[in-house]
Amino acid sequence: MTHDLSFGWTGTIGEVTLGATRDDGGTRSTSYRIGGGTTLPFLKNAPASPTPLIAFEICDNPDFWSPIIRNYCGDLVNSTTDWAKAATSDYQADLVKLHLTSTKVRNFSDIASVQKTVEAVLSATSLPLIIEGSNEPKIDSEVFLKCGEAGEGERLLLGTAEAGRYRSIAAAALAYNHSIIAQSPIDINLAKQLNILLREIGVQRDHIVIDPYTGSLGYGFEYSYSAMERIRFSALKGDTDLAMPMICSAADTLTIKEVREADPASIDDVAVAWEFYTGVAAAVAGAEIICVRHPKTIGLLREAFAGMKTSSTAAEVP
Repeated sequence: MTHDLSFGWTGTIGEVTLGATRDDGGTRSTSYRIGGGTTLPFLKNAPASPTPLIAFEICDNPDFWSPIIRNYCGDLVNSTTDWAKAATSDYQADLVKLHLTSTKVRNFSDIASVQKTVEAVLSATSLPLIIEGSNEPKIDSEVFLKCGEAGEGERLLLGTAEAGRYRSIAAAALAYNHSIIAQSPIDINLAKQLNILLREIGVQRDHIVIDPYTGSLGYGFEYSYSAMERIRFSALKGDTDLAMPMICSAADTLTIKEVREADPASIDDVAVAWEFYTGVAAAVAGAEIICVRHPKTIGLLREAFAGMKTSSTAAEVP
């Protein structure tokens, strides 16, 4: 028995290319074209959809990172390049997401170091790179331009554009042909409005990835999930202002009380469980990229996605 899974959907999610190989003028070992779906993922007997990608998050100043990860990864966190290498060779991530936490230091002004960090990470890993830049409007423009320049030709994904601050990141993306993470606070209308604002200043649809903002599972994630589904449903019904791929970070779960105050003997298992289940739920809602910080979460997500894809393509029993 088969079922009609079209739901009247006629739209297609737009595609965004991340990373550039040597054939494309870059130095990455692979590139990804995310998006292109015509339905939600993992539905039984639905058209095949790409498996969500897993991005491993690192930073350049571990003082602003979860102590759970600092303890688990050990000395790696003190070398951004070694950490990036481990993400590639040891952890088997699909992408690396670099947080420039160094810019969180009060009155940060060493903009030149930002460019050196990005260049070093690009040399240390051959994976496509996502960069989470400054959250300080006063230095946004300089930081993003240095990131864009350092990664010229590599098709980076730069974050994060928000309604109140998007021109600086857009300028860097436009100048160096990178893509942008457009983040809105769990609201479909605000997500659409931000995409329109970005397009009005010249950012093309195929350079925008939506971050609907992901609350931790059990901490309002039902709102995130609902917003993600509404965004994806609207896109599939033909709303081109929302027909972009989505990225979600499950790593925010590491900050919640249940994880921070877990028994030290089991804290890694607890942290991984929260990241894992939040990541799976986000993928089911349509996210093309899931970001995590605990190395053990990567293998579990990969195994889960493979199993879910197998189940969705299994023949139904009459």
